Amino acid sequence: MTLDAQVRLTRGTLELDLPLRAADGEVLAVLGPNGAGKTTALHALAGLVRLGAGHVRVDGETWAGDGVHLDPSLRRVGMLSADHLLFPHLTARGNVAFGPRSRGASRAAAAARADAELEALGVLDLARRRPAQLSHGQAQRVALGRALATDPRLLLLDEPLSALDPGLRPQVRATLAARLREFRGSAVLVTHDPLDALTLADHLVFVETGRIVQEGSPTDVVARPRNPYVAQVVGLNLYPGTADDGTTVSTPLGAVVTGGHDHRGPSWVAFAPSAVALYPDAPHGSTRNAWAARVASVELVGQSARVRLVTGGAGPAVLAEVTAGSVATLRLQPGQELWAGVKATEVSAYPR
Repeated sequence: MTLDAQVRLTRGTLELDLPLRAADGEVLAVLGPNGAGKTTALHALAGLVRLGAGHVRVDGETWAGDGVHLDPSLRRVGMLSADHLLFPHLTARGNVAFGPRSRGASRAAAAARADAELEALGVLDLARRRPAQLSHGQAQRVALGRALATDPRLLLLDEPLSALDPGLRPQVRATLAARLREFRGSAVLVTHDPLDALTLADHLVFVETGRIVQEGSPTDVVARPRNPYVAQVVGLNLYPGTADDGTTVSTPLGAVVTGGHDHRGPSWVAFAPSAVALYPDAPHGSTRNAWAARVASVELVGQSARVRLVTGGAGPAVLAEVTAGSVATLRLQPGQELWAGVKATEVSAYPR
């Protein structure tokens, strides 16, 4: 286990208590709303913030805790943030070579290492350019090369793609993913973007108010969110309830019929927004679950629309994803009264 940390500290009203562990070659993603403590935890791992208690150990060496606080310069850490923070007076090659040079490598050895990193990231042809001559996406790849050129045991990524234009993000994300697959240490990624987390990370940790509310592999978390924030991030409708029998769960929406489940008692009910159909009148036939609803908002996203509904007058919200054609046919607009329906086969239930 490369990283073994228990990050405990207090910053203002935030009381942070996070266990963070990652093995060699593993990417751990930490997600949460603003103020949850994500970046503070990252700074604690880097040594920029002192622990109040707990520990940070990498490869069995104590970096923090038990009376130890290793200076950030002595920790084998590479760090990449949203702003590339490249040295403006150095070329791309000079920026990446800076780390090896500061650790005693010869000028020739540092330049060779820099060129190897730039080539791996697809920007070797930009080696002689200064940061002002680079696009943001190019500069971010150079900054990643700088973070990796010192052979860190722990790579810390703080919203590395958030400042990129949407058109650049997929390309830089793909480059980052390829480089992370080759990285031999552990990586911790802090992000708000679920796509970054789902495509880059091996293990997800969701944090609210300084505590873990759910963790697991991307596949497990997407299949079974256990927290409203987690459900929002992965794009599912989620409701607490009580499983009454093998097909029905009592929820704030009312009795929800599922595709079948084998548990009783406290339960979660989940279904995708794309499973929600909208009707001008109460539906009949194969739709087992139907609710009178009011349109709260309509947002077009590409060729589809995300429709936020409020059920039962002031009941729980339901998120639907429908085609642009459906928006036109139903003339969807805020305040409109209609019906939302979900087939039982589209609903999953699992223990709370």
